[in-house]
Amino acid sequence: MKVLVFQIGADRYALRLAAIARVLPVAALKAIALAPPFVAGLLDLHGEPVPVIDLSRLAGVIPEQIWFDTRIVLADYPLPGGATARVGLLAEHVIGVATVNDADLRESGVAGAPFLGQVASTAHGLLQLVEVDQLLAPEVRALLFPQALA
Repeated sequence: MKVLVFQIGADRYALRLAAIARVLPVAALKAIALAPPFVAGLLDLHGEPVPVIDLSRLAGVIPEQIWFDTRIVLADYPLPGGATARVGLLAEHVIGVATVNDADLRESGVAGAPFLGQVASTAHGLLQLVEVDQLLAPEVRALLFPQALA
């Protein structure tokens, strides 16, 4: 499977390419009042407001700054009832595309963060999958996508 590799701190993570719609350079974001700290803000994507999740903050790491290789990864987030909504993922140090063999994936054995999936041992160390469909707790999903509850 093809994945987009990025870093959170010194650790390497990956998003399945099949879950990614587009990769954009960092853009100005509008703050969302009373949102959790890991919600970076709203992206204006050709007139469509898209909530952006800071993956570093979601993982409990305070980002030092916006780097030259920081990107906003657009993905379709699954909503209850089968609908989807566009979400942006702020990813630091995007390295590029890699191939991970499904046979190399193993359960991490850690259940603390449901959005962190399986791991694979690579030549550069462990690589952990980020599962887009597990990113948001129900109350955060309700805050960002209230139309899904209507």
